[in-house]
Amino acid sequence: MVVVGVDVHKRTHTFVAVDAVGKQVGQRTVEATTKGHLRALAWARKEFGVEVTWAIEDCRHLSARLERDLLSAGQKVVRVPPKMMAEQRRVARTRGKSDPIDALAVARAFLREPSLPVASHDEVSREAKLLVDRRETLVNTRTRTINSLLWRVHELDPQRAPKPRSLDLVKHQNALKAWLETLTGVVAEMALDELEDIIALTARIKEFDKRLSVLTRREVPALLALVGCGELTAAKLLGESAGITRFHSEAAFARHAGIAPIPVWSGNTAGRVRMTRSGNRQLNCAIHRIAVTQARIPGTLGHAYYEKKLAEGKSKAEALRCLKRRLVRVVFRLLTTDHNNRQTPAAPAAA
Repeated sequence: MVVVGVDVHKRTHTFVAVDAVGKQVGQRTVEATTKGHLRALAWARKEFGVEVTWAIEDCRHLSARLERDLLSAGQKVVRVPPKMMAEQRRVARTRGKSDPIDALAVARAFLREPSLPVASHDEVSREAKLLVDRRETLVNTRTRTINSLLWRVHELDPQRAPKPRSLDLVKHQNALKAWLETLTGVVAEMALDELEDIIALTARIKEFDKRLSVLTRREVPALLALVGCGELTAAKLLGESAGITRFHSEAAFARHAGIAPIPVWSGNTAGRVRMTRSGNRQLNCAIHRIAVTQARIPGTLGHAYYEKKLAEGKSKAEALRCLKRRLVRVVFRLLTTDHNNRQTPAAPAAA
């Protein structure tokens, strides 16, 4: 087995190949373009054959294009968290820091943790992630603009301050606009300009809401049926999972989401665990929202399970953690079901 570790940068990527015991057997640096990626692929096939695993330092935008090119060529790609690479570099005999040293550390980190989730070329989840990320960027921009506008309104007349969290509604936007148009001065002019930005951002956010609604209803109907999982939460789960089939089990998915408990005991404290503080915090947040919703709604399975854990003597935080671990299993199963349904669409009804 040959593993090619990759240290990614904006303009170049450095590849270091190691054998099954971590001995370096090759090295190559290419430009960070599709042409360069294909040259690296040709080099690896010529030197090591077709059975190659590509371990890429997970650097989001820097590694995304390389991943797509390798996956399109039918290669096995694994994402290695940067903290694992840094730890491997720390304990290695080779001192210092360079691109080849980092690439070697990435490859050896994968050899130590061969169960890392593989990358997948899933266009549905990628579309969901891009739409959700863009919507969140617009929401954050609107929030900053609203905060600035509120201070200008306070300067003009504190009594005319709109109700908290109301400026995303057309009714309150129009009322504030009608008042600002009656005023003169630079402050009123700036406030009106910011209000127009808020109105435009709100319209764009609603368009993304509609697109995400159509996407989730088409691609993950089983997940949407889960109590507490709305369209935005479903889109977040779909996008951040980045292809549910890359996880070999629901336990691996729970670990990736930072929901799998980890042991924290020694001596007389045997058996104690806590939630990990690592993992994908976006997935963790989405499942947390579902858990909080179910825990509040009587009659749901989540509420019954939550109350059961409270009756066993667990604190509210501990009971909620148990519920999240149970829900991540359900989410994994529903995402898998929706994925399988997309791959095998229902046959047309007989005439």
